Amino acid sequence: MSANMLKQKLNDDTKAALKDGNAVKRSVLGQLLSAIKNKELEKRTKLSKTENDPSKLEEGSRLNDDEITVVIQSEIKKRKESAEAYEKGDRKELAAQENSEAEVLASYLPEQASEEKVRTEVVVAIKETGAFGAKDMGKVIATVMARLKGQTDGQTVSRIAKEELAL
Repeated sequence: MSANMLKQKLNDDTKAALKDGNAVKRSVLGQLLSAIKNKELEKRTKLSKTENDPSKLEEGSRLNDDEITVVIQSEIKKRKESAEAYEKGDRKELAAQENSEAEVLASYLPEQASEEKVRTEVVVAIKETGAFGAKDMGKVIATVMARLKGQTDGQTVSRIAKEELAL
């Protein structure tokens, strides 16, 4: 998707969910759009220290699709962590709700890379960076995350990197 097509799709899907009476989807997308708006305000605040032209400020503070994908991943991570906490607290119905919200959000991510693809990228990154041991984990993870933007999560990359570096 090109610049801001993802945000437009989220807005359109929120309206459709409202018309269809899909309260869960409407709520989740509303929360996501709010998180995106907060990130845009954060970006605008930083930009306003160096930019005075209102039109440039407005344009520069908009999130692109890659930045929106990062927000979506963050929101999914929050839902998964909450679901785990609810599971531990024997609150299965709340865990199920968090998991269903995470699924709605995940549908807006790019196609996820298979574990084999992630492993291949980790092996290549280890060779390229000359990684050897725990101190080099950060370089490997950063390299793989940059290549597989939005297609995997840091937890998976970290786990595979530990396995490949035999930690």
